[in-house]
Amino acid sequence: MFRLLKYAKDYRKEIILGPIFKFSEAVFELMLPLLMAILIDEGIQQQNWTKVWQMIAWMLFFSVAGVLSALTCQYFASVASQGFGTELRHHLMKKINRLSHKELNYFGANTLITRMTNDVNQMQLALAMLIRLVVRAPFLSVGALVMAFYIDWQIGLIFLAILPIFSVLLLLLIKVSVPLYRFVQQQLDRLNQLVGQNLSGVRIIRAFNRQQKEVENFDEASDELAKTYLRVAQLSTILSPVTTLILNFGIVGIFILGGFKVEIGDLQQGEILALVNYMNQMLLALIVVSNLVNIFTRAEASAKRLNEVLEMPVSLVESEHPTVPVTLHGEITLTDVDFRYSESYGRTLRHLSLHVPAGSTLGVTGPTGAGKSSLTQLLPRFYDAEKGIVAIDGVDVREWSLATLREQIRFVPQKSVLIRGTIRENIQWGKENASDEEIWEALTIAQGAEFVETLPEQLDTLIVENGKNFSGGQIQRLAIARAIVAKPKILVLDDSLSALDYQTDYLLRQALKQLPMTVVLISQRISSIQEADQILVLEKGRMVALGSHHELVKTSSYYQAILDAQKEAK
Repeated sequence: MFRLLKYAKDYRKEIILGPIFKFSEAVFELMLPLLMAILIDEGIQQQNWTKVWQMIAWMLFFSVAGVLSALTCQYFASVASQGFGTELRHHLMKKINRLSHKELNYFGANTLITRMTNDVNQMQLALAMLIRLVVRAPFLSVGALVMAFYIDWQIGLIFLAILPIFSVLLLLLIKVSVPLYRFVQQQLDRLNQLVGQNLSGVRIIRAFNRQQKEVENFDEASDELAKTYLRVAQLSTILSPVTTLILNFGIVGIFILGGFKVEIGDLQQGEILALVNYMNQMLLALIVVSNLVNIFTRAEASAKRLNEVLEMPVSLVESEHPTVPVTLHGEITLTDVDFRYSESYGRTLRHLSLHVPAGSTLGVTGPTGAGKSSLTQLLPRFYDAEKGIVAIDGVDVREWSLATLREQIRFVPQKSVLIRGTIRENIQWGKENASDEEIWEALTIAQGAEFVETLPEQLDTLIVENGKNFSGGQIQRLAIARAIVAKPKILVLDDSLSALDYQTDYLLRQALKQLPMTVVLISQRISSIQEADQILVLEKGRMVALGSHHELVKTSSYYQAILDAQKEAK
């Protein structure tokens, strides 16, 4: 947990001064019972009203000073904990954006959201409590013990006997609660996963009439989380009555021994009252310590999850001296490439070698699971090849600057995603400073200008989450416009024409031919790729055939079978 405190280095002043002020408050608080004893024994009993008013004045002074110290500490704790949380979230987001798709797949989106929110909140709370209470609570416990010995060493032994009993209780609580808090975090991940799945797949759920089943699944996960929280709460509630019992035994001990000492003149009544107050202070401080144990236990579980993300090795490491060419042409070369998503999966590409000249169009087809999308993931280096070389303009992509590589390769995935905002803001993701003229030009090429012009707000039309206020074909055309607005050297369309009608598909491909870029076009439709300069046919990650449409019709029975099947389907 303390490894994460490096993200609070800008708040050293608050972290140091906060506990100092809290320590001052504890000192002032420890003085009050002693002043009360003097007020009773030397003031009220002896009818020394001057002493009474002196003690009242001192008690008022120490109370006000304690409140001011507590408020100052609270301010420092708030500033430090909120700043720490902000800095930690910043580094988490920075690290997540550096992770390759391989590491992102390992974690999953839902657990990363939980870690970014709930786990960071736990760390913020832990730091705030570290500043506010870690010094105060132990000092009050020890200070109350010392003051008890100062008043009477024999009664001080009662205080000393209670400490180990309470400490054993705390250790048992820690031992049982740590695994429970870790389990709580795992269940929160599962709950978030179910919520995300229900929100993103709401149409499918309703279409298949699965609402009741999904509600039952959610209720089951929610109930499990509630049961775990209840077990944790029960452990915490046990502490309070046990502490009260110990406190009462301690007070009884003080009254029995103290009463005897008052009778023989070794103690006075005010001192007995002070000892009772110190017993209360000590045990209440120990209860605070137990709450701190709960907070730090949860924070420790959260810290491990956060460190797992922050310390995850990044598989996509940039070269120390990356290639930054003056001009990129868009030539693509694959040499004996093997690829798999993880060790638990088989290879999705096997011994693939390919050359795509700059400015040409490569069509890719094949059955589901053939490795078509996997090929496109290697070009912008979302993943690295397990074996072989993927090169752009003759330079291994691992030698490129990732920023330069991805600026020149625009990728439109199978499931196009639009960002909440206006149409203009979405397309400007492709080119930040794109003018309206450039945006309309990109929309015209993507065959989207016509439908955007019919919208009342046109480019200022708001896109709701995931573009749910547009049809599938409209989303694809907007995504393609976003990709081509910057006029990249390589454009990858991963089955991103599937929602377009044949006429729009044809017009878009004709428009793309006029652009000076290399196009990699994946499609199940032979009609969408038959005009490509080369067509790559894949099956189970292997190249089955490569050539133009006319060449493959003559030489590849596999390609001919796909073509015949599609003709029959029409």
